[in-house]
Amino acid sequence: MQQNPAEPESNSASVAFADVRAAAERIRGAVVDTPFTHSRTLSRLCQAEIFLKFENQQYTASFKERGALNTLLLLDDDARRRGVIAMSAGNHAQGVAYHARRLKIPATIVMPKHTPFIKVRHTRDFGAEVVLEGENVDEAFECARRLQSSRGLSFIHPYDDARIIAGQGTVGLEMLQARPELDDLVLPVGGGGLISGVATAARGLESPAKIHGVESELYPSLTLTLAGQNDERPAPDATGSTGAGDLQPIPGGATIAEGIAVKNIGRLPLAIVREFLNETLIVSESQIESAISLLAGIEKTVVEGAGAAGLAAVLANPELFRGRRVGLVLCGGNIDPRMLAGVLLRELAREGRIARLRVVISDTPGMLAQISGLVAAGGGNIISVTHQRVFAGVSVRQADLDLAIETRDAAHMREIEDRIRDAGFVVRRLDEARDA
Repeated sequence: MQQNPAEPESNSASVAFADVRAAAERIRGAVVDTPFTHSRTLSRLCQAEIFLKFENQQYTASFKERGALNTLLLLDDDARRRGVIAMSAGNHAQGVAYHARRLKIPATIVMPKHTPFIKVRHTRDFGAEVVLEGENVDEAFECARRLQSSRGLSFIHPYDDARIIAGQGTVGLEMLQARPELDDLVLPVGGGGLISGVATAARGLESPAKIHGVESELYPSLTLTLAGQNDERPAPDATGSTGAGDLQPIPGGATIAEGIAVKNIGRLPLAIVREFLNETLIVSESQIESAISLLAGIEKTVVEGAGAAGLAAVLANPELFRGRRVGLVLCGGNIDPRMLAGVLLRELAREGRIARLRVVISDTPGMLAQISGLVAAGGGNIISVTHQRVFAGVSVRQADLDLAIETRDAAHMREIEDRIRDAGFVVRRLDEARDA
């Protein structure tokens, strides 16, 4: 999770389209001009023309390389010799580390103590000195500023910097040069570097595309800031509503979209967004998970939570995008493999393709084989089996048999249930909220 390490390193008051174009020339050949392709299947599902920008195919699997490289290339010789420092627990860290090594610039990355080991390892593998300091990103940021001062390093901010924003804007430049007819650009919002850069590119190209920002429901920071509610919690009215769409005025919580889990948008991005943004959209955790699963299943591509937020927003707002040409940025693919596995399994459960059944059986030999035979005859696959004797709420001569079963779809699961029930057994569906 990132928060708001606030002061921009660049003194620029704004970012011009010329800055984005210059950044594109500067980083050309050193970052991937990623595919921007039409998805026929997602277009059918969304009832819109969906175009995907595969920034998860960058070398470090994130668009963050663009801004990091642009900033590094703009350093003077003295600054390059002394080195750079950044604070990040994720993609910004890897982008800075990777391109600093390419350019032979010493890099120090400060990460919170509890940053997942795989992110620490990747950052070290890119050649950076990693300093693990602080219980959270605020404390890590304070450490980074102290090291910057004591070592004379150049600080590379993750988003509140004109050079970073110009670099991220090259994503939009590539998208709109390839598809100038786009009606909408749907972009994840964390600190605001990506959306402000892409908006700058879109307006510079005189694109008619609307700019939509997407936030996690746990971190609706931009939405609340624009509504003037990000500093204090509004009093509820007589119905108990806060008048903010029941959004949490003080953002926070565990989210799968950690790349956009930012408590305050940067000051420079906010100034740009205020000028160009059409609206913000909020997506739930389950909607993001479903979008991750769809992209894995349909496009055969791995994205992190932030990378799936745009698709989640389009699916959640069909009336807004129906019949329109929509550009989405799959902004990153750095998701923990165990988390990805969990997301895919949870989506199978939501679709009814995996379910848990509880069958009451007599505690006698052969009962498990009989139930297994009924499931097999119905075409189901048993994933796991648990007998409950001691804690079962049935006769001592009976037992609860809990089965996790995989089927083709929800209708097929109901057929399996009916088959077991028709054989004379008591069976019910278990779920996570009710597991008696």
